[in-house]
Amino acid sequence: MSLLRVTSPHVSGQHQVSAVMRDVLFATLPGIIILTWFFGPGTLINILLGALVALITEYAVTALRGQNPRIAVSDLSILVTSTLLCIALPPYAPWWLIVLGVVMAVLLGKHVFGGLGYNPFNPAMVGYVVLLISFPVQMSSWATPRGLAEVPGLLDTLRHLFLPDTIDGVTAATPLDLLRQNTGLLFNDLIASRPELTGWGGVGWFEVNLAFLAGGAWLLYRRIFTWHAPLAMLAALGLCALIGYDGGSSESGGSALFHLFSGATMFAAFFIITDPVSSAVSNKGRLIFGALIGLLIYLIRTLGNYPDAVAFAVLILNFCAPFIDHYTQPAVYGTRSND
Repeated sequence: MSLLRVTSPHVSGQHQVSAVMRDVLFATLPGIIILTWFFGPGTLINILLGALVALITEYAVTALRGQNPRIAVSDLSILVTSTLLCIALPPYAPWWLIVLGVVMAVLLGKHVFGGLGYNPFNPAMVGYVVLLISFPVQMSSWATPRGLAEVPGLLDTLRHLFLPDTIDGVTAATPLDLLRQNTGLLFNDLIASRPELTGWGGVGWFEVNLAFLAGGAWLLYRRIFTWHAPLAMLAALGLCALIGYDGGSSESGGSALFHLFSGATMFAAFFIITDPVSSAVSNKGRLIFGALIGLLIYLIRTLGNYPDAVAFAVLILNFCAPFIDHYTQPAVYGTRSND
């Protein structure tokens, strides 16, 4: 079977593209605010540094390709890529990790395929996976949330950024890490034994997921994307968690609420898999696309070596998107579908 070369739908016009990107950036603000409250100002600094690196890299690459760099940076798409990547990074990631991740996202995730509108993979997730595979220790150094430890201030955060050896005192395992490392406790006993797991998704993580859910709901209201992929992903992930819960034994994969409100679940559902370039085109295709991502997230979380599997699941389904499009394209009006 030869795959169709389908161009994903885009909003036409430079002004309209930048307006959509502004809406996406605005929708990330609730999540960024909650991340900053619970984990300190590290995420804000990551975003600012990542934005600077992204703009410089985008300007230089487009100039080398003989394009107008001012037009390339004015549509704000590169800022969306760097912001989404930096939100996913640990708050106290060293400066070189941020620089490398953003450069890889711009070069390998976007320009190697021809630029905006031609990338088959989500650029932010390309940069994230490069870092996760290459530097697993630095990528797992998440901060202890407010309420369980003192949150570092701005000066301490800057010190962690440029002197990463000082980071050990403020890091802790995430709720998904703790679930993955559990070897003998019942799920409810594990929750009771670790204060980090208080609440449906863990201290801080439940609130962060709620904030990204709110931002995603606003984007749906603005009709930036359709509901099909996010709802399918969340439904599939929740259903898999219900099936695999088995009453909460030590081998349980965790409850449905835990999976839905921990890690990067809501962030992925509304800000990552809804990328119009690298996802499926039709509404039916988006349902399949989102559901398979939800299934893969659960399988990798519970059976794989990585506690949170969003980036790998998204990239695998980005690769499959043309295949999904081939079988879910609606028939042209006045013609019969090919069965």
